[in-house]
Amino acid sequence: MGVGDWAVLLSAATAAGWVDAVVGGGGLIVLPMLFVVLPGLAPQTALGTNKIAAFSGTSVAVITFARKVPIRWKLLLPGAVLAAIAAACGSAAVGLIDRKYFVPIVMVVLVGVAIFVTLRPAIGLTMATHPPTRRKTLLVVGLAAGLIGLYDGILGPGTGTFLIITFATLLGTEFVRAAAMAKVINCGSNLGSLIFLASTGHVLWGLGLSMAVANVAGSVVGSRMALARGAGFVRVVLLVVVVAMVIRLGWQQFG
Repeated sequence: MGVGDWAVLLSAATAAGWVDAVVGGGGLIVLPMLFVVLPGLAPQTALGTNKIAAFSGTSVAVITFARKVPIRWKLLLPGAVLAAIAAACGSAAVGLIDRKYFVPIVMVVLVGVAIFVTLRPAIGLTMATHPPTRRKTLLVVGLAAGLIGLYDGILGPGTGTFLIITFATLLGTEFVRAAAMAKVINCGSNLGSLIFLASTGHVLWGLGLSMAVANVAGSVVGSRMALARGAGFVRVVLLVVVVAMVIRLGWQQFG
């Protein structure tokens, strides 16, 4: 790769770190760019290389959020472990599944998310006045970690977005706290997928570690902006990113 190619990929990793820290969806920036710069790259290798940057960025985002937002570690750490296992299983199945079927499904879900958030402006702006029961919380976190973690291992982009929407909608969590919760689970799914893909040789370590540094820089800025500007800011960015993801996936699928 030339200097220009490196500059493009590092810029994409920085932007992805910022987006991921706020609402998720950074994979839709990095993965297509990897295929543009390295057209012969195997999908598993692109996913594995991106996971180095994604795991680094989400780890730093967790630390940044934890300094300002109360995090229920006893609830979320087991969820992160479950997400890691599910993501590893998903990554193991990448070569067996025709991923073209996932794109239309993801697009439909994202459109539904955008409509739901638009029509329900109060969602995620404040904490629920009647917190959910412990059983419901465990169920929601467990299902989200398992199902969305599996998706992260197979495809990935939008994982953080799906987690934030799940926690805000089903648990009544405001967006900043939902983002913090999502980072913990997403950190687990990124690590699980990375471990499996690295063990099978599908990681370009030099490129991945360089992108990780850029991703961390973007993640720090994004996390601080989310904390400083609050739930309203996260909600706006969420809608913008969801619409952008739908357009990007639509162009990829039908363009």
